[in-house]
Amino acid sequence: MTDGPDRGGRASAEGWELRPALPGDVEAIADLRAVVLREDLERLGRYDEHRVRQRLRDGYHPQYTSLLLVDDGGAGRGRAGCVTLRPAEDGLHLEHFYLAPRYQGLGLGSAVLRSLLARADAEGVPVRLSVLQGSAARRLYERHGFVPDSEDAVEVFMHRPAPVCAGAPVATAPVTGHAGPAG
Repeated sequence: MTDGPDRGGRASAEGWELRPALPGDVEAIADLRAVVLREDLERLGRYDEHRVRQRLRDGYHPQYTSLLLVDDGGAGRGRAGCVTLRPAEDGLHLEHFYLAPRYQGLGLGSAVLRSLLARADAEGVPVRLSVLQGSAARRLYERHGFVPDSEDAVEVFMHRPAPVCAGAPVATAPVTGHAGPAG
């Protein structure tokens, strides 16, 4: 853990950790997904209160998912979000990266993403993701080196290439552990 929350009683980019998700966390994560994606899905004409939650349930992989916990203004640890970093044949897939609205815009997403990308870099593997068309999250991913591969009317598919180190072997084993705080 790093330093605590900012003076406004909201967590900052410091004072966070990831803890492994459990199968029983699925409903809380599904609810968070519905809140976080609602505005973008409504703009795209795709919001369905049941479907947004069911898609999370159908693709939930607790063994690759982490809950983002923050020091929350002296009230202990609060659940600020979640993220899945799932191994795949072509590297790692970043999925279900959701921050509750009150934690957005504080640098917390960047701090978590830097930590996850450092793990991928250590393994020498690329990271892939998709983001909704028009979502502010796309700018976050672009700032961290993701580039678009393709897109459709709803999603933009992006990747961040594996690092290139002269003479270094490229790891092929997937990363399955959980990241800690940025250091």
